[in-house]
Amino acid sequence: MSSIINHFQTLTKIPHCSKLADRLFDYLVDFSKSRGYSVEVDQTKNIYIFKGEPTLCLQAHYDMVCMGKAPVLETYVEDGWMKAKDSSLGADNGMGIAMMMQLMDEGKELEFLLTSDEEIGLIGANEVAFELKSKYMLNLDSEDEAEVYIGCAGGVDITAKRQDTYIEGTGTCYEVAVKGLMGGHSGVDIDKGIPSAIKVLGEYLYQHKVTQLASIYAGERRNSIPANAVAIVYSNTALESTDMVKVRVLNETPKVLREGEKTIEMIHAFKHGVRAQNEELGIPDVSINLAIITADEKGGLLVETSARAMAADKLENLSKETLNFFKSYGFEVALEDKYPAWKPDISEFTDLVSTEMKAVFGKTKMMAIHAGLECGVIAQKYPAMKFASIGPTICYPHSTREMVDLASVERTFEVLQKIIESV
Repeated sequence: MSSIINHFQTLTKIPHCSKLADRLFDYLVDFSKSRGYSVEVDQTKNIYIFKGEPTLCLQAHYDMVCMGKAPVLETYVEDGWMKAKDSSLGADNGMGIAMMMQLMDEGKELEFLLTSDEEIGLIGANEVAFELKSKYMLNLDSEDEAEVYIGCAGGVDITAKRQDTYIEGTGTCYEVAVKGLMGGHSGVDIDKGIPSAIKVLGEYLYQHKVTQLASIYAGERRNSIPANAVAIVYSNTALESTDMVKVRVLNETPKVLREGEKTIEMIHAFKHGVRAQNEELGIPDVSINLAIITADEKGGLLVETSARAMAADKLENLSKETLNFFKSYGFEVALEDKYPAWKPDISEFTDLVSTEMKAVFGKTKMMAIHAGLECGVIAQKYPAMKFASIGPTICYPHSTREMVDLASVERTFEVLQKIIESV
């Protein structure tokens, strides 16, 4: 394997889930210093690395979405694709970090900005305040080869809480489960027809007129399409399994939420997925992911969603609509981890990146992405900088099906080398 892939393999052996990436933070700081680079860090554990008088800053995040068995990763290669057994892979954004490590091995005079906790709300990017020297910033967090990204969605997490009480249930107690669905990125995969385990479970309960809900534990991450959902319910009519929903009788007598029927109605009524399409860009314009629902034994119900839109006013409208929706079901609602859209911007830098992309791939196109890139946040902090984003082909990030095209990694790195030479 190439040195880039070897660097990535090293990263997979160091746990770096969001909020739990201290070991990788220490490793990357030591790695950079050992290659003769100056290193600065801040309180949010962003890492700023530089040498000489650079004109180009490369940017990536070093945390990953941990799904399945992650952070214990067992990688393998199949038909030119690297995957991880029963876990997310962390190619998002580990391949970008591995490319940076290779460039440091080569001693390139560049700036490198490695940000923390991107996957849980661009936390590091929001706190970046280093004195960057470069005229240009190239983000390495995109996931389709031969494409140059020049814009992205803004987003906000919307959470809803409601306290309930418990009462005695009647009828037969069942576990109703939806497990092992495809999952996927709640932005770039939201229009791919991937079923939500929460919606599948909710529709089953609603259609079977189940009104007694003892507990529900559904979804994995706010930025992942739910792959698993389990509820404990009572029913006075027999429930049976389907292709997607597995039902079994429980010899238990848990109490049920007094307003469990209202919760099931809420899941049925929530409009998960794409709300509007951007015909000009050919991507979703507005979307929302019904990400996580939990009900604990004390009667506390928590719903977590991730909303995205390609423009600030549309995100504001979606936020208001969602707040009103949850309030109509008696929830207290909060907005968390809001980040701005990156308005598509064609510049001399994006033209340069596009030219070098075409030189390697024979084709290219400028795109916007229905996901959050750190460019939107960082561009507000450094208004004189010009931005673009590229990356190798990564499929199904934020899921246990995540995989990266290894040949695409090599070709994308060739583009990156050409861009460095050109600037």
